[in-house]
Amino acid sequence: MIIDSHQHVMLPTSMQIQKMDDAGVDKAVLFTTTPHIEKAAAATLKAIGTEMQVLYQLLAGNYTTEARIAKMRETIMEMNQAIQIAPDRFFGFGPVPLGLSDKDTAEWVTDYIIRYSFKGIGEFTPGSETQITQLEPIFKALSDYHSLPIWVHTFNPVTPNGIKSLMDLCRKYPAVPVIFGHMGGSNWMDVIAFAKNHENAYLDLSAAFTPLSVKTALTEAPEKCLFGSDAPFGEPYLCRQLIEFVSPSDSVTKMALGSNIENLLKI
Repeated sequence: MIIDSHQHVMLPTSMQIQKMDDAGVDKAVLFTTTPHIEKAAAATLKAIGTEMQVLYQLLAGNYTTEARIAKMRETIMEMNQAIQIAPDRFFGFGPVPLGLSDKDTAEWVTDYIIRYSFKGIGEFTPGSETQITQLEPIFKALSDYHSLPIWVHTFNPVTPNGIKSLMDLCRKYPAVPVIFGHMGGSNWMDVIAFAKNHENAYLDLSAAFTPLSVKTALTEAPEKCLFGSDAPFGEPYLCRQLIEFVSPSDSVTKMALGSNIENLLKI
């Protein structure tokens, strides 16, 4: 079974399913989305930039806490609706607000992750090292749900120091599976080395910094590699082809394209 472990909600859902079919993808793990770039009339800077404005505003901290949480609830409902349309094709990862107390974080996980039977938590895109430290209440909450991984974006704007802080949380909470989104970007060598030596660390292969990073990950830590496309920002068909092209063996390809995420999520 081929499982794309990282797609964002695309509308309409029928279009997303068609892209999966074209890529030979059986199932996908959905993440919420703020900018629907698939709605852009054309792949021009102006059209894409217009769709991205809401995300830019969020990352810049231009929304109140209440507005951010309201938007998060809205995107969770949108994702759950997509999953209900094709429950045989989709699983979900749900977001959690940063900056809540330990108690409020645990309640959010119960109300918006467990309640909807989501398989994990994320995506988090920490814009500062302070926001990395704000992940700790979420790690604490996940200590009660050992099968739920957390997915953290580790490409720009996350810094090398931010990645190190995330690694520290990995060490402190060894029962919590952590998916290093985009494999650290230009810091991919450090992230692969870390995943190789820490049981709870996993490597998302989407938005790879270079094909060499994917090849190295598949060679050094094949049991930790997760095929993902980051659709609509990436193309499932091309991301699958990259793994198949650089993989050292058919057995490793099978692990990366499906069995690793099946084992991690217990699906």
